[in-house]
Amino acid sequence: MAEREPAFEHSDGRLAPPLNGTAADGSTVRLDGLQDRILVVSFAPAACGSPCIAQQALLRAVQEGVNITPMRDRVTFLTVGAASVADLDRSNWLPVTVGDGAAKAAASFAALSAREGYAPMIHVIDHGGRHAAIFHGAEFARTNLIVYINALTNTPPPESGWLDSILRAFQ
Repeated sequence: MAEREPAFEHSDGRLAPPLNGTAADGSTVRLDGLQDRILVVSFAPAACGSPCIAQQALLRAVQEGVNITPMRDRVTFLTVGAASVADLDRSNWLPVTVGDGAAKAAASFAALSAREGYAPMIHVIDHGGRHAAIFHGAEFARTNLIVYINALTNTPPPESGWLDSILRAFQ
């Protein structure tokens, strides 16, 4: 994927940082409670403006591509922040608020990138809770993200080792 898509950045497979928030219906959302799904996480704070608006529009197109396939039931899109929620397909997209911790959560995810100055980022988390990749900005081909998600849905979940158990205990 890295050869075809300049916006793609492979991750080292460490556990995704913790993220706890509130969905629009008032329910609690925890990343570690969604480990049976592929997660596509984006941060869209109000201060981000047009870059985040463009990225959210691209994610809507990605969601449409995912949702016409059997992947629909295996992928959740999660947006933290002020993204427009008017035209989201809520079947597998959760707008989440994290209160005062939004900047800290965004920074902990951004720290997983080796690139500087490539905001906003879309973080892809595999169905074992591991950070798999980042797609930077809003200029990538939507089909590349869909193909990447498809590859993850067809990969068996990783075996959880003793180190994962210890790391989860401290999250």
